[in-house]
Amino acid sequence: MPMSAGPELRKPTPPNAPAGFRCAGTAGWCSLRMTVAAVVFGGAALVAVVGGVEHPFGGRASFAGTRGSTATSTNFDGSFIFCRIRFRNGTSGDGNGWDVDYPRADENLSIRLSELTKTSVSFDEGHEPNHVLVRPTDPDLFNCPFTMLTEPGGAYFSQAEAAALRAYLLKGGFLWADDFWGDYAFSVWAREIGKALPPHEFPIVDLPLDHPIFHTLFQITRVPQIPSIGFWAGSGGRTSERGALSAVPHVRAISDAQGRIMVLMTHNTDFGDSFEEEATDHRYFLQFSVDGYRFGVNALVYAMTH
Repeated sequence: MPMSAGPELRKPTPPNAPAGFRCAGTAGWCSLRMTVAAVVFGGAALVAVVGGVEHPFGGRASFAGTRGSTATSTNFDGSFIFCRIRFRNGTSGDGNGWDVDYPRADENLSIRLSELTKTSVSFDEGHEPNHVLVRPTDPDLFNCPFTMLTEPGGAYFSQAEAAALRAYLLKGGFLWADDFWGDYAFSVWAREIGKALPPHEFPIVDLPLDHPIFHTLFQITRVPQIPSIGFWAGSGGRTSERGALSAVPHVRAISDAQGRIMVLMTHNTDFGDSFEEEATDHRYFLQFSVDGYRFGVNALVYAMTH
């Protein structure tokens, strides 16, 4: 909400901030400007931060029930806009809700898409990327060529929600479910998405590394295991959040009859945190965010070209 003119509030630079951090902007956001720093891989450059685009100092969001913009037809201007699925948690699930990594993951991935490709991305007047929330039964779901859902191990879909998701996905929609760990969380998600796409008709399969999604823009030769920044920092650098129960990361999918991915699943890994927390710790950025963005941009480009 716009505020009346007054003194600009600045948040102290975090003591562990890497070179290049500075605090700027109202509401205490910290930003990182590295006009020349880049991480180069595979013949392409992932710019750490493009000069003039401010990125806030990260932090996992709290419950976002009162935040965010619910999608309306006026949000869709022909440019890419990030759509996040707002879902209910079931009583027997294993997940912390739809708003994990929100909203910074949505914003940061949109910024990177605009920097690393020629995709037209929707920005507001302050040059912040537009992004919206959408429930499975919202009519404007069908305006979203790409949707993301986090911590799907806790999800619950009603019959009406499952029917709406089925219609959306079969008409060309794309859903990325990310950040769930261990067999139990996967079984809960498989049950819920199975209400929309029954497994006898639409089986869940592991994607081989020669699948086009791994080569759409960047060449990806392994599935990275990305932990939340809190787990990584608190465990001395470990990556498997459930120990032996989540030791192997997976990229799985449900495809339509023509082989197009409708539902992408990244299991035993947390790509969302690699987007959300890119500016929190420079070591985390280098170890996880670079790989996270390589796959994330591939997923977006795949979704919009298939």
